Amino acid sequence: MRTLKEQTILEAQAIDAKKAAKKLNLIKAEEKKQALHTIAETLEREYKTILKENEKDLKKAREKGFDAAYLDRLALSKERIFEFANGLREVAGLEDPTGKTLSDWTLENGLKVTKVTVPLGVIGMIYEARPNVTVDATGLALKSGNAIILKGGSSAIHSNKAIVSIIHTALSQTKIPKEAVQFIDRTDRETTRQLFTMKEHIDVLIPRGGASLIQSVINNATVPVLETGVGNCHLYIDASADVDKTLSILVNAKTDRPAVCNAAETVIIHKDWLEKHKEELVRTLQEHHITVYGDEEALAVIPDAFPAGESDWSNEYLSLKIAMKVVHHVDEAIAHIDKYGTKHSEAIITENSQTALHFMQAVDASAIYHNASTRFTDGGALGFGAEIGISTQKLHARGPMGLPALTTIKFLMTGNGHVR
Repeated sequence: MRTLKEQTILEAQAIDAKKAAKKLNLIKAEEKKQALHTIAETLEREYKTILKENEKDLKKAREKGFDAAYLDRLALSKERIFEFANGLREVAGLEDPTGKTLSDWTLENGLKVTKVTVPLGVIGMIYEARPNVTVDATGLALKSGNAIILKGGSSAIHSNKAIVSIIHTALSQTKIPKEAVQFIDRTDRETTRQLFTMKEHIDVLIPRGGASLIQSVINNATVPVLETGVGNCHLYIDASADVDKTLSILVNAKTDRPAVCNAAETVIIHKDWLEKHKEELVRTLQEHHITVYGDEEALAVIPDAFPAGESDWSNEYLSLKIAMKVVHHVDEAIAHIDKYGTKHSEAIITENSQTALHFMQAVDASAIYHNASTRFTDGGALGFGAEIGISTQKLHARGPMGLPALTTIKFLMTGNGHVR
């Protein structure tokens, strides 16, 4: 049970964040840009401090026996730290999403109406084992004029505390109040649940992590939720698919970083393509140590494959494992995706433009690819600088959520003594 003091501390943080959001809303775009550059420079300068604290988290994770995929998400390196620092610079260089006039008009009675973009206010970010999210989310929030309350997972507590401390040091040299970035260092579930109901202080919650975390927030929050989703991403290889493109895309989508949500988890193959290119496919799978869980037709072709159970079609492996289904028509592939997909990222490889168009129109997902890897569903890869999450819902924002997703609208009316 959380003590009254702990509850008061959390509420005080939320109140401070709300006050900071008011101040942040009035800060000039150039000052926000300069602040992000200052944070980036400070993170790079203090990278050894971050790595030292990250090693504490990794040591504990290894002692608990976490798998390789989990350790990969948790681990930092000098290169990764400099990478997310550069992501901050990219975000800094993007157009400020606030204060933009979306439309304006004048009514017949002379009342002038202007529709403009404004920050959401205070964002509550709940996430798990990826310390880079601490930086990405902070950068996007500040650039879009929002304060942010960060609630990372217990497995990354030392890394996150170090990163936020460095961010606060950097902000003390800028016009942005350090209270705009709040970090909750308590790791108990009660604290997380309290965040769900702090509607008077928090404008939106964004959960980022596994299915259980996301569903817990969706099912229990009274604060509005921007839902992110797990990635059971499919790769459909059509009968006319070019073999070189196919194998290159398959290897990239599965092996580049198998522990991330935009990695391919299921390959659906047209039987005609499989008959023609089974030797090349088997050789590629073996060369890259990909384990296959297949249906009967896949088992007949892929040596050492395991029979796929019902759970394999919906499994987010996050490793060098993949489910494989053989179909006789593109509509079978679409039906399979409809049943098991998570509306994240889906891809078709084909040289038939009509088949590609049919697939892209029929499949319901936030990102759909033709002859390209699902690994591009990423804010940085798509030119957003970074992302605060990948939305699989349909209201407000969908797909990788960059700066525009962290704004809402305000109507401004100007009259001359108008009354109704």
